Amino acid sequence: MVGFQSLVVPLLLASWAVAHPVPIAFPPYRWKTELCKLSPRISKVLCPRDSSANAATVSTPIGTAHGTADDAGATRFAVKYASVTRWQPSALAAQWELPNGSSDVTALPVPCAQLSGSSIVGVEDCLSMILYVPSTVTAGSDAPTFMWIHGGSFVTGSATDAGLDGSKLAAATNSIVAVIQYRLGALGFLAPSGAHNLAVADVMTALSFLQKVVPSFGGSASKITVAGQSSGANMIRALLAVPSADSLFQQAILQSDPMDFGFLSTSVHQDLLDTFMDNVNCTASNTACVGALSLSNILSGQDTLLDMAVAGQLDDAAGASEPIRPVRDNVLITSTLDSTAPFPKVSKPVIVSTVRNEAGPTIYGGFPDTVNDSFYEQLVSFTFGTPRTDRILDTAVYAVSPAVDGVDTDQRPTLEALGTDQIWRCASWQFARNWVGNGGKAYVGEYMVGATYPGNDEVPFCKSGGAVCHQDDIEIVFGTVPSPTTSQTALIKEMQARYSNFLHTGDPNASGFAQWNVAGTDNVNAINLGASGMATVGACNTSYWGTFVQFDYQVFNL
Repeated sequence: MVGFQSLVVPLLLASWAVAHPVPIAFPPYRWKTELCKLSPRISKVLCPRDSSANAATVSTPIGTAHGTADDAGATRFAVKYASVTRWQPSALAAQWELPNGSSDVTALPVPCAQLSGSSIVGVEDCLSMILYVPSTVTAGSDAPTFMWIHGGSFVTGSATDAGLDGSKLAAATNSIVAVIQYRLGALGFLAPSGAHNLAVADVMTALSFLQKVVPSFGGSASKITVAGQSSGANMIRALLAVPSADSLFQQAILQSDPMDFGFLSTSVHQDLLDTFMDNVNCTASNTACVGALSLSNILSGQDTLLDMAVAGQLDDAAGASEPIRPVRDNVLITSTLDSTAPFPKVSKPVIVSTVRNEAGPTIYGGFPDTVNDSFYEQLVSFTFGTPRTDRILDTAVYAVSPAVDGVDTDQRPTLEALGTDQIWRCASWQFARNWVGNGGKAYVGEYMVGATYPGNDEVPFCKSGGAVCHQDDIEIVFGTVPSPTTSQTALIKEMQARYSNFLHTGDPNASGFAQWNVAGTDNVNAINLGASGMATVGACNTSYWGTFVQFDYQVFNL
């Protein structure tokens, strides 16, 4: 019983399963993207965000910031916000420095070290960010800052991922947009010393850097909103559970956080660390061996760990999809922020959103052919065990769809709905109820319109009419949809207006758009984003998920 996140396991074991690996929601880097990262000015066609060369300078407390204006009415400043030594806490930058030791103000940050296929991409000393400052924000503006944390299951991603050019969002919201990088994978979460959450501390360092420098650009040090998608939203949930981070930001936006996973416990994290050390053929106490590890050794050991997770060879509580993640260590992260322990008192306003088909890339990418009723039942049984399986299969919305004219119905729509509800949608709604019940405000929404994100275009379901897959909200928020449709354009305008109001006031209601009410402890008042009316509750009520059928974090007591 390893949770819905591990449906890849029976996929690989099934005799009729496809031979290619299951696509994940975070596709490998593409050659064009990598070429832009390695040589940002190699081609104005390949690297459109680098098309302008108008230089700009701003005096900051740590030196002169050098930036370049772009075509969307914003000036871009790339900067190294901290330096880092392997498996040590990050050190806040004491002077303004371009990323990667560059002298070219148009250069973009190189990603944090990660694997792309069998190749290493990026560097270890990678703690950089890109600031996008619109022309409307000048000295004394007291503008808010929107800090974006990228997703990628904590093992991939960067500030230069597709769709993350913050120029249009900055201009539309009259705010400074900061897109940051943080240490990934074993380098950010599996220090041989046993130190926890180095990557979480990196993000806190980035927030301290912003508080220090944004006033020089016309921003307010006391108006910072953190936002992120998927594991980026998971990182924000970790920040919300860090008492010492409370003063670093004022509000939060969590898009598509896989909340069913929960934070790791220290015991599960130690099991992962022990396995990782075995994979790199070192013991934690052998400092000479640890010190001699190459980056290739580390990422290879990490890759083996992830393969073991997919094969079900690790602690079930770690799961298969995101085994490397924040740890509730009771030092930095002091709360589960879920229904397994007393919820702390909170006060910050939050936006919590999901998309209509969160599990679409996993289910339809992993199962390109029809799933019949027998195999569906096997998958549910393997995934959920007793007593959850019987309860799920006896529930109308997750029951086997009957055959039509003697032909089995494709069960993938039901499987996708089950995955979306358990990992993202219903778990997020329960978080919102807990948040509101303990003093905060939560605004809940579901994207009914999206823009197919790179990688999802390889899954036919995600390109079909009406599907909104995991990550398909990113380019909507940033306003970077290539050739948007009328409905996409309308939703971009709506979300940027709502986000603008939220950044400035903590309330996402904006003139000309439907009322977005605060969630309650029962009815979360979730609105449809991109369509009229309220989101369908379905099984996301207080008596089903989390009560009648437990979430994984409850089953594993994380």
